[in-house]
Amino acid sequence: MKHQSKPIFVSVFLIFAVLFLSYSASVSAQEVEDEREFDYLENSGKGPSQWGDLKKEWVACKNGGLQSPIDMSSLRVKVINKSGELKKRYKPCHAIVKNRGHDISLQWPNYDAGSIKTNGTEYFLQQAHWHSPSEHTINGRRYALELHMVHQCKDPNVKNNLAVVGLLYKFGAPDAFLSKLIGNITSMNDHVQERYMGLIDPSLIKMGGKKYYRYMGSLTVPPCTEGVIWTMNKKVSKSSHP
Repeated sequence: MKHQSKPIFVSVFLIFAVLFLSYSASVSAQEVEDEREFDYLENSGKGPSQWGDLKKEWVACKNGGLQSPIDMSSLRVKVINKSGELKKRYKPCHAIVKNRGHDISLQWPNYDAGSIKTNGTEYFLQQAHWHSPSEHTINGRRYALELHMVHQCKDPNVKNNLAVVGLLYKFGAPDAFLSKLIGNITSMNDHVQERYMGLIDPSLIKMGGKKYYRYMGSLTVPPCTEGVIWTMNKKVSKSSHP
């Protein structure tokens, strides 16, 4: 089944940037670590429309029935009006910024930055990354930036063990959390692979609003594994070029 076309990106960070796949080790075991195996350029032979043909393990990218990203007007999406159905318990924790060659991500390696609880299951925060432009759309509109906060359940008996909380941004006033990270991120290069950030509190990422979109989808990069619980904040936040 074909799904919404994945936008074409150029790899950098923040408002005019894209951070591709950046899951921690346990999550990246399900994803492709080396982006040289695929890209976002349709004329390269390794672009999104070809992902499902590049490897047999990636066939879900082509034939999957519950793929991400999608438009929030899709019949797959349910609008949740009660913020209490998504309980967030984040806390300050030591974090690192990693330059993995194909992306830069903010990671909390020890699962100590707190968690979310949804549908009675607890998922622990691993990392956050941003895409520009947004991957998901609302009524066909693509936004300037999209945040993904990636969580994983520690219980091996939980089938859908990945949960991603997303937030869309439009151009506007500076975002305080992003502004705090700018200096460290923009100074990283090919020779700086990792930088300690000190205590970073993910609760300072302002979601706003009490309504959100919920649907069952997939990883947005190969192998496009399905069974990911997506929660997209309905309220669009604001950010600007620093």
